[in-house]
Amino acid sequence: MLPARRGPLRDMNKPASPPGGRLPVEMMEDEQSATYTVDDALLSSGFGRYQILILSYAGVALISEAMEMMLLSFVGPSVQLEWNLTAHQESMITSVVFVGELIGAYSWGVISDHYGRRKGFLFTAIVMSGAGLLSAFAPNYASLMALRFLVGIGLGGGPVLSSWFLEFVPAPSRGRWMVIFSTFWTVGTIFEASLAWAVMPRFGWRWLLALSSVPSFVLLLFYVITPESPRFLCMKGRIPEAVDVLEKMARLNNVPMPSGRLVSDKNIELDEVSESATLLTSVAAGSDGGGKEEEENDNIKEDEGSNFGGIKSVSKLLSPKLFRATVLLWLAFFGNAFSYYGIVLLTSELSNGNRICAKEEVESVHSNESSLYKNVFISSFAEIPGSVASALMVDRVGRKLSMASMLFTACVFLFPLVFSQADILTGISLFGARLCISASLSILYIYAPEIYPTSVRTTGIGVASSVGRIGGILCPLVAVALVHNCQQTAAILLFELVVFLSGMAVMFFPFETKGSRLNDTEGI
Repeated sequence: MLPARRGPLRDMNKPASPPGGRLPVEMMEDEQSATYTVDDALLSSGFGRYQILILSYAGVALISEAMEMMLLSFVGPSVQLEWNLTAHQESMITSVVFVGELIGAYSWGVISDHYGRRKGFLFTAIVMSGAGLLSAFAPNYASLMALRFLVGIGLGGGPVLSSWFLEFVPAPSRGRWMVIFSTFWTVGTIFEASLAWAVMPRFGWRWLLALSSVPSFVLLLFYVITPESPRFLCMKGRIPEAVDVLEKMARLNNVPMPSGRLVSDKNIELDEVSESATLLTSVAAGSDGGGKEEEENDNIKEDEGSNFGGIKSVSKLLSPKLFRATVLLWLAFFGNAFSYYGIVLLTSELSNGNRICAKEEVESVHSNESSLYKNVFISSFAEIPGSVASALMVDRVGRKLSMASMLFTACVFLFPLVFSQADILTGISLFGARLCISASLSILYIYAPEIYPTSVRTTGIGVASSVGRIGGILCPLVAVALVHNCQQTAAILLFELVVFLSGMAVMFFPFETKGSRLNDTEGI
């Protein structure tokens, strides 16, 4: 049997058969032998109404995630005053969320690669909405910590939604649309700052926690209409279900489906590797299409074997072909997360030039509440130009150079803060640093799923995201603690080192993914 061949698009205006009423034998054979992949179907479909609906659902999830993360900037100080907590106990309210995310990002990634993307983000929405709402009724510090830990586990499923959306986007426009998708995070941060400004002074932190859980309930409401990823379905050998999803997409986008039979890239690779042996077998015993299809399904089932605890998936991430990319990706995630959340948390600490440490008299550790809301609200707008910059660069300059340039520029913005500066210069430096780090993080979340095959894509990005959560855990315990102890220079130098090393890790990434198709096979 000859290698599988990609078929042309159907011409909907062409008559179904010639005047004689029958298709020529050659045309029938060509139709039967033609095949297409999910990438072919996405290219023919383009980015249409179907993808807009997928983007809207995934975008609400990202807004929900951003709101749950940003409220930590407001809830911590209020809870500390109400329950007379120490500075360490306050920082633990933030760190425990990242501990939950570390566990959740790995767990939901493995679940999604094994049982499907939809099941993965269903459980994350249930955990986030339930624990988020119950947090508003926490009677004491211990129960609040436990519930925020559960919220963190739910938040760890964020990469599942980004991978799910990514798998519906055509390769040529993938970078641009993934940047647009990342702007929903910015919307969430700005909305949360606005909500805190309106709710906290009048109703307190409990109302803020309750209202911030609403977007997660919206995800549950519309879950029933969400489709499974056709890439995942192909990988699991569920071809009829994948075809059904692609046909619905084509109908809603008002475009024709490719002709022929849907196959996965994995099966095409198997065909190419065994081409010579298959040709010899065909000559000796005749062509057997049904046997071939059974062989393909056997290969898929063989791959589905035991994956207890995701050990098999993680071992693939550290295989010789992926080892370098995986380790460098972990370093980049750690540095980006450490820097991003550090800048968010430091906004209230450094926006007044750290004058608390420069005075002898005892002052309040926290700035005025309205000033805090204003500072976080303004700094959140830095992510808008950051999204614009990443959108302009990601598909032109490429993923690697875009990330590296943003990280090294962030180092430049942070450097003046090594010493105490005037309020306006401090604000400009923090604004610029957050712009660059947010842009780099957006591109990193585009690059990470692109380097892994479908079989381990959400596990790969989940584990990398978990490493990033370690950065989030350490950030308030190390860097912010240095500022509280009046060691601003040491704190900023630590940020400079982490950001610079992240930029170097990005420069050594083994390959560029700009414009490339997503991989369904384990080779790169």
